[in-house]
Amino acid sequence: MGIFLVKRLFTFVLTLAAASIVVFLVLGVLPGSAADVMLGETATPEAMQALRERLGLDRPPVERYLGWLGGLATGDLGISSSYGVPIAELIVERLAVTLPLALLAMAFTTVAALALGLYAASNHNRPGDVGVMAASQLGLAVPNFWFAILLILVFSVKLQWFAAGGFPGWSADDGGGVGPALKALLLPATALAVVQAAILARITRSAVLDVLREDFVRTARAKGLGRRAVLWRHVLRNAFVPVLTVMGLQFANLLTGTIIVENVFSLPGLGRLVFQAIANRDVVLVQDIVILFAAAVIVINLVVDVLTVVIDPRLKIGHA
Repeated sequence: MGIFLVKRLFTFVLTLAAASIVVFLVLGVLPGSAADVMLGETATPEAMQALRERLGLDRPPVERYLGWLGGLATGDLGISSSYGVPIAELIVERLAVTLPLALLAMAFTTVAALALGLYAASNHNRPGDVGVMAASQLGLAVPNFWFAILLILVFSVKLQWFAAGGFPGWSADDGGGVGPALKALLLPATALAVVQAAILARITRSAVLDVLREDFVRTARAKGLGRRAVLWRHVLRNAFVPVLTVMGLQFANLLTGTIIVENVFSLPGLGRLVFQAIANRDVVLVQDIVILFAAAVIVINLVVDVLTVVIDPRLKIGHA
């Protein structure tokens, strides 16, 4: 296990370094700068040059990249040019919305997908199976942002059960609280979970059908175990390895997929923050958020690799 973790950590560092180079180069070719946005087209060349020097935009690209990388290594993420506050504070504040949203969406995805996938597999080639597969195909075809707008029209405009957008906060002192905050995240989490649940339900069905054909399942049934007991005690655990792998990828997708949904529901999370930072040409803030998303994806994949070996000891560490 030690060698396995060392290899994965080495891969983590290399991948993160490559991602940082790509992010820096891509954002470096964007037209305009934070100085252009802050001063506008009527600014004098002298004022523009002074602001560029204050923001460090006049330095060579290599120097700016190494400075940014050094700041990441020491935990100094810099100051946001558009908000004028430390970027670390902004990220922590917005992560308090994005992370619970992604976790809630992942919970919805897991519960719905496992239940539907097991039901479809246990009713293979029956109307229930066909219905689940048809519903999952529809879920795959529905864009998150379109479904989010549909949820707002139905539950906010027509039924008026939920607010159309905004976030009250987790603190009751600010007029929010845990209950109102979770309620504000229900519709966005549902919009995020639809496509992922459709994918995971199909993966679960396929994995369960493969395990149901194994000899040990027939042996368990021959010993008198009921259908439900066989499914939950024997089949699901053995089918969970491919399902867990997809779940890890999906959680990473949910984190990065919040950009559109948070803008639809006007949620003050990381997704909306990066969108605003791009509009304001706040390059350092965009770089920090994107590299945070990249690191989260890599860490999630590492955790999935470890859990896969724990769940299925037949997998050799050296080949994981």
